[in-house]
Amino acid sequence: MRPRWRRGGDGNVHSASTRPPTRAATPPGYVKDVLSSLAARWQLISEPVPRYRDMPPVIDGVRILILAMVLITVPLADPHPGVGARGIAIAVALGISAVAWIAMMWAQNRPGLYVAALVVMAAAGGTLAGLSEFNTAIAVGCVVTSSAGVRLPTETSLAIAAETVAAFLVAGLITGETSSTLVGGPAAYLGLWAFGLTRRAYLLRAEQAEQALEQARRAHAAESQAAALAERARIAREIHDVLAHSLAAVSVNLQAAEGLLGSLPDDSPGLAKAIECVERAGAFTREGLAEARRAILALRDGSGPQAPRPLAEQLKSLTDEYRTDGDMAVDFRATGATRPVGAEADLTAYRTAQEALTNARKHAPGQPVSLSLEFTPDDLTVQVVNPLPPPDAAGPLANAGAGYGLTGLRERAALGGGTLTAGPEDGRWRVCLRIPAGAMRA
Repeated sequence: MRPRWRRGGDGNVHSASTRPPTRAATPPGYVKDVLSSLAARWQLISEPVPRYRDMPPVIDGVRILILAMVLITVPLADPHPGVGARGIAIAVALGISAVAWIAMMWAQNRPGLYVAALVVMAAAGGTLAGLSEFNTAIAVGCVVTSSAGVRLPTETSLAIAAETVAAFLVAGLITGETSSTLVGGPAAYLGLWAFGLTRRAYLLRAEQAEQALEQARRAHAAESQAAALAERARIAREIHDVLAHSLAAVSVNLQAAEGLLGSLPDDSPGLAKAIECVERAGAFTREGLAEARRAILALRDGSGPQAPRPLAEQLKSLTDEYRTDGDMAVDFRATGATRPVGAEADLTAYRTAQEALTNARKHAPGQPVSLSLEFTPDDLTVQVVNPLPPPDAAGPLANAGAGYGLTGLRERAALGGGTLTAGPEDGRWRVCLRIPAGAMRA
């Protein structure tokens, strides 16, 4: 009788067919997901925490000493390695333990190899302790369990400790060890594993405390920087609202005074001198406005509608102004490859030159002054030098001012990362400002 066929879902299917059903196709990406999961699990297992660089160097010395003791004393026990079946097993276990021990010490910063060395060392060390009659053989398993407890996650270190205990018990039961030995070995292994866990918890807490301290330092530094920027912005607003507006009002009034003086008869006594004084006061006011804008630009971290002129041009204009007044001879020289200068360093250099020239006019009137600007790969140097006046040749402006100009310049230089020196040298008064290249970047 011919077998009957029935209509299946995808074609004719024999009703009595014994063929196994077709296995479902593997979903796309399944193998990749499995491999990724295994890789992540292995990384979790093999990641040694805390880091090896946190371990005291003396630990390596102690481990080397223990390995030497094991290699020297175990061959002295009976049976000797290589004699009989048990001796051969001892020799093999001892050799594998030594090689795995050395590999473990060499692979401290190689997580995968470190865990693999501990696994091999656990099996070989536990077996060696169960086969050998000499007590130092147990040291291999003790080092394995303590090292695993310190540097590996709890689940991984527990598995390695269990492997060590199992290898010891199997070898001990085969060789007929006493019950006290069979109990004492695992107790030592598990005790050192627990000690390793305690040490690991301590190191992790210390590392977390160090990270928290570093985060606190960064937060404090960020808060300090934010407070400094807010204070700079406040000072910039005050300069803009008070000084700049006041100077602008003075400038307008001077222009009005100049216009009124111009309407007077030309034969008025002292008219020309008054007009000249008003014009000079107007020039000083405009210069003050420009400097106020420059100060605001520096306080605002260089943000502004217009970038300042190169420092060399600013210093040249400054010396031209002092030279135009006619009461002092000023020489300016710029050397080195000119580089962009940040707003704060630019203002510090300009203020230093301005204060030094003013002091030369006050304390050494009529003496020649030399202003130099030097760019080097390492720093920027502004230097003002003038001969010291005779003791009885004090100028009329020598006692003007509060006497804190150089003090303020030193403070300004220190805040900008530079240094300022001022004092007599070889019959001359010398003011020198140095700003490192790292502090003068725009």
